Amino acid sequence: MSTADQQDTGTGADAPVSAAALRRGLEAVLMVVDQPVPEYELARAFDRSVAEITRVLEELSREYTDQDRGFDLRRVADGWRFYTRPECAGVVEHFLKEGQEVRLTQAALETLAVVAYRQPVSRGRVSAVRGVNCDGVMRTLVLRGLIEEAGHDSESGAHLFRTTNYFLERLGLRDLDELPDLAPFLPDDIEGFDDTGEQAT
Repeated sequence: MSTADQQDTGTGADAPVSAAALRRGLEAVLMVVDQPVPEYELARAFDRSVAEITRVLEELSREYTDQDRGFDLRRVADGWRFYTRPECAGVVEHFLKEGQEVRLTQAALETLAVVAYRQPVSRGRVSAVRGVNCDGVMRTLVLRGLIEEAGHDSESGAHLFRTTNYFLERLGLRDLDELPDLAPFLPDDIEGFDDTGEQAT
């Protein structure tokens, strides 16, 4: 492969990333993250300045809006991430609720298991058990009608979640007592985490 090809694809060990490859790379990274990524982290990853990364992200965001895409690249408090456009929310919700052929991902199944055995439980504690941010997966499970809010934690004020009757129906169970005895396999030190998923001091 020529030096020019390496620069354009970004595959060269020390080759600078071209403008086109930078745009592709940013899209690829932001497509797989489950939480917003700050500009400085992207700048470090691509060896570019924060100002350049911000400029490219803003350009991409405007392009998606001008092209009337179903997704939006948005800057939030913690960084940048792709989001479904608000006008498409109804279609997405219908797909998640009614799509008979849509199966839960492994991440969703693991998250649902944690809620089932630790309910009522906060997002932070679910994330602590799984070791990754579970906000997006939790929203999907709520939309699918498998979990629901169950009040707030009296100390932290965090939202608590539990499984629904629909969850029991889908599993063919009469109540939660019929769940297989898997609780011993979950971490015993989960209570050592606060409701943001941080280790309690």
